[in-house]
Amino acid sequence: MDRRKFIKSAGTATAGVAAATAISAPAIAQDIKDMVIVSTWPRDFPGLGIPAQRLAARITELTDGRINVQYFASGERVGAFDSFDEVASGNAQAYIGADYYWTGKHKGWAAFTAIPFGLTYTEIDAWTKYGGGQELWDELAGEFGLKNLACGNTGVQMGGWFNKEINSADDLKGLKMRIPGQGGEVIAKLGGSSVSLPGGQIYENLVSGAIDATEWVGPFNDFFMKFYEAAKYYYWPGMHEPGAQLAMGINRGFWDSLSPTDQAIIEAACNEENARTMAETNANNGAYLARLINDHGVELKEFNEDIYAAFGEAAQEVLEEARDHSPLSKKIMDAVVDARQEIGSWTALSDMAYVQKRNEVMGI
Repeated sequence: MDRRKFIKSAGTATAGVAAATAISAPAIAQDIKDMVIVSTWPRDFPGLGIPAQRLAARITELTDGRINVQYFASGERVGAFDSFDEVASGNAQAYIGADYYWTGKHKGWAAFTAIPFGLTYTEIDAWTKYGGGQELWDELAGEFGLKNLACGNTGVQMGGWFNKEINSADDLKGLKMRIPGQGGEVIAKLGGSSVSLPGGQIYENLVSGAIDATEWVGPFNDFFMKFYEAAKYYYWPGMHEPGAQLAMGINRGFWDSLSPTDQAIIEAACNEENARTMAETNANNGAYLARLINDHGVELKEFNEDIYAAFGEAAQEVLEEARDHSPLSKKIMDAVVDARQEIGSWTALSDMAYVQKRNEVMGI
């Protein structure tokens, strides 16, 4: 090829690239999807709010901005408990929260966060991913136009903050306690009152005496809520949330509009945050428990065996009522009970047995 032909050819190629760039830029812009995420958690709140914000930012990062996420904490766009309807209606594309908040819509939702005497973190993670839990979740969520994914866990939670000692089940009678999900139903069975409040409203209600007790999560999360200013007694272990799984609920129409690649990226981001939130919680709970006790005079109390037996009896009644709600709720609850037996039998021989022996030998 002579020099004149080469220059001509190169010029044609350059023009072609420029034309392609001019055509592709708008096309790329059209491919960007806006994704509004609303949350049930306060902004910048350690343990729950920050992980939700982290997940929202991670989706934008992993898609190179192809999915442009706008994140709204509780109260910034809608109230915490309005998140579900905001997403189901299509006004927002996703929520991050705890699905047991929606048991008023269907009893089955409780199983995908936690049920009393239910699954620990490792157990619910195993059930969701490999024991048929995700398929049941999809079936339930599909009835509301949603696609839901696990995106965090808080592990075994504390039993809660109380302004009086709880020495017997009778001490729960007349108690007004902030506790959602089936745990709240257990307290009601034992003569207490279950009060439903979003996280941002708990402190003021506890300080004012509008409630006598509250559960939240554990030392890491609870420290920043300053519950120690209003309640002296901190009880363990919680029966109500042995492995509270957090969720991203995605509008099904939006989910179906995504490419398989972007769906896979969102799933990967949720899996990453699911593990990260649990690791962060475990890394911090011990240190913050020490601060609560040593710096703020909190009294750590263990529920006695009689109280736990009463919890267990009431929890079984609540479970049976959830089974009776609908055929799908029965299928979900039965599946959780089966998983508790099958996966839990291994937990007893592995994690539980080892930790008990290790702590005995090492003096922990």
